[in-house]
Amino acid sequence: MIKTIGTNIWLNPSFTYEVVEDRGDIQIIRNSDGLLAELPKDGHSTIPHFVKSSITTPEDWKRCKEKRFRRDDPDRDVDIERLKQDHPPDRDYPLCVSTGSMIGKIRDLLTFEGLAYACYDYPDMVEDMVETACVLVEDSLDRILPHLQIDAAAGWEDICFKNGPIISLDFFDNVVVPRFERIGSKLKNAGIDIWNTDCDGDVRPLVPGFLKAGLNCMFPFEVNGSGHPADLAEKYGKELLIMGGIDKMQLRQGREAIKSYLDSVAPLVERGGYIPFCDHRCPPDVKPDDYLYYLDLKQQMFGM
Repeated sequence: MIKTIGTNIWLNPSFTYEVVEDRGDIQIIRNSDGLLAELPKDGHSTIPHFVKSSITTPEDWKRCKEKRFRRDDPDRDVDIERLKQDHPPDRDYPLCVSTGSMIGKIRDLLTFEGLAYACYDYPDMVEDMVETACVLVEDSLDRILPHLQIDAAAGWEDICFKNGPIISLDFFDNVVVPRFERIGSKLKNAGIDIWNTDCDGDVRPLVPGFLKAGLNCMFPFEVNGSGHPADLAEKYGKELLIMGGIDKMQLRQGREAIKSYLDSVAPLVERGGYIPFCDHRCPPDVKPDDYLYYLDLKQQMFGM
């Protein structure tokens, strides 16, 4: 089991969850990121329909930043002695440090459409949001890295869909990547050479920028967005590490398809730098027996 540690590197205090309006079978709520969202009252699991962000203008962001992104917030401190006790040097598991999110959580704060528009309408505001996120991560790393032996770093940048990133490559390369580089420098100085990020969809356009900054491990590597993991493994070699990459859609096709797909990734496992597992959640129409077959076959082929 991999464990991850970190400090509070996002807005604090968060927005208060509240029901803003009742519309019969749905409610309009404000969530902890300040988004107005439509949710079904029966509680069934679904992606919320976000109606509006609490931050739409630079003035909104200025107020939010002053109240909720203070660097001197005591809640951002960390109990180093407790962390040392909880994660001793002789532990039998890898320990990651959180590198938070440079742009993915900003998407959560502004909504998908809000971020897309803001990059063009208020680029200085979005860059200041990225800088704020970066500084809070840097502060967190400065508190933790000198005191603990860390094996890897982990972030979250869910900014891609099946056709690529939701921000322009120019914005990513010129605004986001330099902040990644600052974080990557701190990780490298601490001897950390594995840094993963959780980003769905087609990450291929972003990989050069990620690697430039030292962010070298992609997860969950969705095949229907990013292609078969062998394609990028051939292009980048062991410079690029991959976790995931087992096409969840193939699990629906039965045991022959499952066997064929696992055979196709076997050379990557043998080469190293690749950990195979389902590229995101298993679809609900996969037969339970076929899923157990997949797990058993993967263990037979690759071990634990």
